[in-house]
Amino acid sequence: MSNNYEAENIQILEGLEAVRKRPGMYIGSTGPRGLHHLVWEIVDNSIDEALAGYCTHIEVDIMPNDIIAVTDNGRGMPIGLHPKTGRPAVETIFTVLHAGGKFDGSNYKVSGGLHGVGASVVNALSEWLTVQVSREGKIFEQTFRRGKVSDDLHEIGVSDHNGSKVIFKADSEIFQETTEYDFETLRNRIQQLAFLNKGLRITLTDSRTSEEEPVTLSYMYEGGIREYVAFLNQNKSCIHKDIIYIEKEVNGITAELALQYNDGVQSNIYSFTNNINTPEGGTHEEG
Repeated sequence: MSNNYEAENIQILEGLEAVRKRPGMYIGSTGPRGLHHLVWEIVDNSIDEALAGYCTHIEVDIMPNDIIAVTDNGRGMPIGLHPKTGRPAVETIFTVLHAGGKFDGSNYKVSGGLHGVGASVVNALSEWLTVQVSREGKIFEQTFRRGKVSDDLHEIGVSDHNGSKVIFKADSEIFQETTEYDFETLRNRIQQLAFLNKGLRITLTDSRTSEEEPVTLSYMYEGGIREYVAFLNQNKSCIHKDIIYIEKEVNGITAELALQYNDGVQSNIYSFTNNINTPEGGTHEEG
């Protein structure tokens, strides 16, 4: 090993090379947990559209060969040219780290992520990724390979609704342990997200089965976290029938609380901030 540490030893990784070189920095691991994290990054973007009041249905499809498709009926990602990159905004979202619409607070008052790396990281760690945007009466599509543009944004059809669809195949060069998704892992988190976002429908379909009909589950809870508490206590003896529920907004911040006592000796507290589980608690839980 050389003891020299000179200017030429400083590496500059262009574009999304840094993500591919050190994927664990961005998704935690390149094992099954990191693989499933790719899905959550894309789903969380659709959830943010729901939190902003523009999306009512998210569909997650596990397609043959473990290709993932996430579709929402939100506003559709912006397709106009970005003033700084000179490229379509949707391309910028998927190719530039820290590019997103959640920094200034004008489009998203609440969001699960604020660093703007989710979509671009998924793109970087995918063998290929295709994004389709339904907007302004048209459908636009762009394709990427391992984080790099392989096809410019182009129009492919007409649409009578708005929304976004992201289809990707996790890169086996990165996820060498496995690229196979576990249905129960996805199902459990998707059901939890439906509990946390009252009125939002999230559908999970597994099309990998050899059966004629794919497995499809759909979750939507008008009662939100009240129904979540009822679900968690369904096999327990509850001390009181009605679930205590509080919701209030102060200075633009909304807090929700639901609780119900049972006769067990162990207390279970589940706390979340912007749909992200906070197992170590925090001021929101202490309060």
